[in-house]
Amino acid sequence: MSSFPWLTTLWVLPIIGAAAALAMPKARPGWAKVVALVASLLTLVVAVVVAVRFEPGGERYQFVESHSWIEAFGARYELGVDGISVVLILLTAVLLPLLLVAGWNDPRIGRSAHLYVALILAVESMVLMSFSALDILLFYVFFEAMLIPMYFLIGGFGGKHRASAAVKFLLYNLLGGLVMLAAVVGLYVGTGTFGFEEIAASAAAGDLGMSPGLLNALFLGFMFAFAVKAPLWPFHSWLPGAAVESTPATAVLMMAVVDKVGTFGMLRYCLQLFPDASKYFAPFVVTLAVIGIVYGAILAIASTDVMRLIAYTSISHFGFIILGIFAMTSQGQTGSTLYMVNHGISTAALFLVAGFLVSRRGTRAIDSYGGIQKVAPVLAGTFLVAGLATLSLPGLAPFVSEFLVLIGTFTRYQVAAVVATSALVLSAVYILWLYQRIMTGPLEKKNAAVHDLVPRELAVMVPLITLLIVLGLYPKPILDIISPAVATTVTSVESDDLTADGQAGIR
Repeated sequence: MSSFPWLTTLWVLPIIGAAAALAMPKARPGWAKVVALVASLLTLVVAVVVAVRFEPGGERYQFVESHSWIEAFGARYELGVDGISVVLILLTAVLLPLLLVAGWNDPRIGRSAHLYVALILAVESMVLMSFSALDILLFYVFFEAMLIPMYFLIGGFGGKHRASAAVKFLLYNLLGGLVMLAAVVGLYVGTGTFGFEEIAASAAAGDLGMSPGLLNALFLGFMFAFAVKAPLWPFHSWLPGAAVESTPATAVLMMAVVDKVGTFGMLRYCLQLFPDASKYFAPFVVTLAVIGIVYGAILAIASTDVMRLIAYTSISHFGFIILGIFAMTSQGQTGSTLYMVNHGISTAALFLVAGFLVSRRGTRAIDSYGGIQKVAPVLAGTFLVAGLATLSLPGLAPFVSEFLVLIGTFTRYQVAAVVATSALVLSAVYILWLYQRIMTGPLEKKNAAVHDLVPRELAVMVPLITLLIVLGLYPKPILDIISPAVATTVTSVESDDLTADGQAGIR
């Protein structure tokens, strides 16, 4: 494999783009947007190269770069990707250009476009680094650093209550990060290294040299931070407000990209650094996940705000992702990883098309709509497809991942799987009822001026809808990348991985 630093290039390109955008004249906001879009497209090209050149059957971590960083602590600048991180990197790189285009004419950006796009690119850079880091301290630094540009995106370009939403977002996540920092320090004191692969190998062999009680405490420190970031019920309350008060593009960046760092952290760090603790706490985490699945769906049904409704659906979907992770089966974790990708695409599609609608009408209140399909049939059709994907209709991408999570969970936690399945009915209620209230029925007078999607908006929605259909009908290319990495993760944690028929899984 080439010694070219592909992963460094991947996260540095958005930083260069952010700096270039900030250097653009404030009187020319369009220039900053173009520069940012070009930087995001170049990042996408590098991400595609990494994905194409990645060998699923090869070394577990590929494109590895390792250099001394802080010699006094033994911390290293060490990057590498497995199949799980590759697909999440690809998701991030695909969404960012679409989000920049989606927010191109958002009036809340105005003449501060150079700052807005620079913050978007900074978040992208830090997320890409988080998915690539193989040094625990390096991961932690970027895991925390991404909060700063997200805080300014919410607080600087949001709605009426953006300040309180931004502060709540920051305080919740900083608390999680501080608890994780204590766990990172404890792990370093116990092992003498920040090297993820070294610690994970010792953990798999049972040679960490720490008491089970201490390892349980360290697991909880990592898990708390990831549960807040994801978010997992009951640590979710910052999400709806932050999503509603942000611009649609910022909200999608948060729910579809940034929050995935939390669930990714559970798979990579919680399970592999603390395998015994992960098994010990799995029933508890599974219980929280199931509560989150049902709770999010019920709140979505009760919501009168279209954007808040979609935010609540994400709480439910993150419950499914975490359920699959802690089911400790190949199917469950494969489904969870695929679910991260599919949720990112479906949430982006639904939230952005809802944002386009709200920008036309000027209100988020569901009761203010009605009959929209008569004046904006393409918008209505796009909304319907995105909504059907959110409820995991067969033939659309989320169905495959949700099905894998459920069958993977059923082999170990039958009751949890059955209760989680009830969310399929609840999701049909909130999506179809939402579509009925907004798009069908008599056309309200104030809605007569709503116009259909324009070419710029179609340029955003068509790729998303296409991905939902293609990955729904043919998910094999993504599964082929994910499965070997998941099999290795499950093997390092469980000695009795079960498949759907109750037999031993891949060893």
